[in-house]
Amino acid sequence: MAIKRTAKKNKFIGKNKKSKANRPLFIGKNKLVLLFKERRFGLLLAYLCLYFIIITAGWVLLLRFINPPVTWLMLQRGIERKIEGKEWKLDKEWKSYDELSDNLKRAAITGEDANFMEHAGFDIQAIQDAYQRNKAGKTMRGGSTISQQTAKNVFLWPGRSWLRKGFESYFTVLIELFWSKKRILEVYLNVIETGDGIYGADAAARTYFQKPATSLTKRQAALLIAVLPNPRRWKPSKPTNYINRKANAIVRYMGHSKIPAH
Repeated sequence: MAIKRTAKKNKFIGKNKKSKANRPLFIGKNKLVLLFKERRFGLLLAYLCLYFIIITAGWVLLLRFINPPVTWLMLQRGIERKIEGKEWKLDKEWKSYDELSDNLKRAAITGEDANFMEHAGFDIQAIQDAYQRNKAGKTMRGGSTISQQTAKNVFLWPGRSWLRKGFESYFTVLIELFWSKKRILEVYLNVIETGDGIYGADAAARTYFQKPATSLTKRQAALLIAVLPNPRRWKPSKPTNYINRKANAIVRYMGHSKIPAH
């Protein structure tokens, strides 16, 4: 009897194994829907990324030939003035690269980005030096290049965040890819904040020295660049001891700075 029961049991087990082997494979309805949604989301994300790249690359290419009429910072400063009860002020005058003084171009590169002509948008050594200096508790200093400053001034909103820094790096790559060094420096010198409601080198030159940017001396150009960390606090026409020392250093090394050809 025991042998027969064992045989029956083995026969049953064998049949069960066979039925499992022959059982058709299928995905449950809920799993299938979830998989479909995940694939749709991935496809949607890929399309969004593609559209973003196309739109932003087109934007950068457009501004290679067309001068940006206004920046987010200009708009923000104007709104802040209105909130404070002051009148709207947007003093700027676009000047082509050839209309800007070579003294100003050399001063900008000397004071803001000594390796501008060599790097591809990022100065790794300057970033490392700034990090070590800030870590040591010395005067806070950034390692942003002229290319990075141009990218954030033209394409991004004011403020500080990791997200904004990521976009800044992205647009820096694009302008280095699609613009010449000459165009980057031209745009930079025309959109930088140079005073309260004053933007660009020409408006600053006329405000502080009563002359166009094409006629700036070495000393005047150096003073304009020396105040750039905080142009609403310092004035090139009334330099502090700190600004004078900085301008003197810029003048001293200007002769070593290469600039894009006309």
